Amino acid sequence: MFEILQYDFMQNAFVAAVLVSIACGIVGTYVVTKRIVFISGGISHTAFGGIGLGYLLGLSPILVAIPFSLFAAIGIGVISRKTVVSEDTAIGILWTVGMALGIIFINLSPGYAPDLFSYLFGNILTVPNSDLVVMLVLDFVIIATVVIFYREFYALCFDEEFATVAGMPTRLLYMLMLCLVALSVVVLIRVVGIILVIALLTIPVAVSRMYVTGFRSLMLLSVVTGTVMTITGLCLSYFFDLASGATIVVVLGIAFGLSSVLKRSRAV
Repeated sequence: MFEILQYDFMQNAFVAAVLVSIACGIVGTYVVTKRIVFISGGISHTAFGGIGLGYLLGLSPILVAIPFSLFAAIGIGVISRKTVVSEDTAIGILWTVGMALGIIFINLSPGYAPDLFSYLFGNILTVPNSDLVVMLVLDFVIIATVVIFYREFYALCFDEEFATVAGMPTRLLYMLMLCLVALSVVVLIRVVGIILVIALLTIPVAVSRMYVTGFRSLMLLSVVTGTVMTITGLCLSYFFDLASGATIVVVLGIAFGLSSVLKRSRAV
């Protein structure tokens, strides 16, 4: 088991698993509680436009995906709250336009995009040191923002109307929360890919909610659950030569299924 740690790419993969789990555990708690799971999918697919632009400009696709994801998050929030367009319609518009732009940019870029498949479906085994640095910085930004606005985000998730009456800038707080989702999406892209981002943002939290009730406890247990399940999926993908992103998601799904059965058996 420990012999796989002698490889640099596996060391990077384990570090990436921890960094990803921190982001998805913290932000995923807000995503599930606030019931904005579909928004995370819309942001992740819009980020594909940034991936394509990165290929076209010859820059790091991950770095270029950051502003694209933030734009998607703010766009969804502004369109859904300041116009007559519903939130799901805004998500659908940005979702499709972002994917379309990504395809166009990739078609316009010279040569062949060798890592494109890993951005779509994830490949934690190919995460370079430069992406680890980006993940670490984004995790720090996410943690710092949550620490500063913890009470405000808590009120926004459980009683937005009360938070508005209490004088909190709920619209700005909502935009900021969506930006955290966008940053988490960027962290997750290299591990599970754009297609499977929703799984890591929701399943660890869904599993953890079966065992704890406190909000802080839910965040902490979600981080631990995500770390254990991601590393388990990583090891299985290595030993059985399977797609890493898909294997991680399947492991998460199995964990959710087993937890659901265990909870029902205890309730009987």
